[in-house]
Amino acid sequence: MSQENSFSLIVTIVKKGWGDKVVRASRKAGAKGGTILFGRGTGVHENKSLLGLMIEPEKEIILTIVEAEITDKVIGAIKDSIGINEPGCGIGFVVPLDSVFGTAQILSSPDFSFKDEK
Repeated sequence: MSQENSFSLIVTIVKKGWGDKVVRASRKAGAKGGTILFGRGTGVHENKSLLGLMIEPEKEIILTIVEAEITDKVIGAIKDSIGINEPGCGIGFVVPLDSVFGTAQILSSPDFSFKDEK
């Protein structure tokens, strides 16, 4: 099922505990919300140990579907909120979406507050 509107998927991967901050910044920029998944990093800088035991680098992956015209605004808000361009702060990318279904929440959700949002 295809939508007339064009959408983008913003994927942001950050340290554990930073996901809520990314979602709050996204919402302030016009996104309706996001989904936070948990994972672990395996990059070059992730292989650290403490007393000979490997430390599992926990990550949060935030998936945010937005209307294409606000993509840059949401990315800017994420960058500003967590300093993602600084080393070790995370990474993000955008995937254009050809087809989106179940978009009632994205297009017409009532305003509601994210927990801790003031």
